[in-house]
Amino acid sequence: MAPAYQRSAAAGMSAGIPCVLSIAGSDSGGGAGVQADLKAFAACGVHGMTAITAITAQSTVGVAGVQPVAPEMIVAQVRAVAHDIGVDAVKVGMLGDVATIEAVSRVLDELGGRDTVPIVLDPVMVSESGSRLLAQDALGAMVDLLLPRALVITPNLPEARALADAQDADPEALVRSLRSLGPEVVVVTGGHREVATDLFFDGSQTVEIPGERFPNTAAHGSGCTHSSILAARLAWGDTPLDAAREAKRRASMAVRDGLQGVGEGPGPVDVLGLSRRGPAGIQVP
Repeated sequence: MAPAYQRSAAAGMSAGIPCVLSIAGSDSGGGAGVQADLKAFAACGVHGMTAITAITAQSTVGVAGVQPVAPEMIVAQVRAVAHDIGVDAVKVGMLGDVATIEAVSRVLDELGGRDTVPIVLDPVMVSESGSRLLAQDALGAMVDLLLPRALVITPNLPEARALADAQDADPEALVRSLRSLGPEVVVVTGGHREVATDLFFDGSQTVEIPGERFPNTAAHGSGCTHSSILAARLAWGDTPLDAAREAKRRASMAVRDGLQGVGEGPGPVDVLGLSRRGPAGIQVP
């Protein structure tokens, strides 16, 4: 196996701040993808880094185009930051196609795997506006190559059913079925359920993580934000369950405070509390 690019114990975290890597697509509208991830990382007090897998021409109303990044460039991005800065956790988001998934699986092994670096996989398949972001023939590669490499996966209900190939399965059955495919922990998020409750399963305990539903709010980027907060909290040393609870809490608040006036479609979530800041950027009551 290739060497792990983790900071030495003697060096420690730079200035005491964990460094978390997002391997995901770029959203030109700033609502989802690596843009959402970086905002979530900043909100959690970690330094964010990126390896961009695809460039999307995207707004709040839809995805006008997708340009995959060459697999060798994805690997080069990860190696560049890993050699110099180190990686304390990884969030994997939009991957798009089989070649990208194969490249990401290789570079995750170079980082040392999930026993060295916590890896959170958000299996992005469809955008908030309904555009498909994962090729149909890439689903099997994701199941075979990435689920066994993930510490935590965070699918929503439709994604969980697609991964498990069980369209009518309930969440309790899904978390068990998905864990048998390789991840240590499964969190099926509640955004597409009748009740906004996440379901956590680690092989020994099933835990419901309840949350409030906020209808008619801006939710673009909510899944990216949730998985990025979870990865950031793992980098700080939280257990997966504690990280999942904090991700649920903060992502729900970001949806509650969503920026409804941004764009003509579903606006972006507000994980940084921009809606509560005055003209000078100062927090207001």
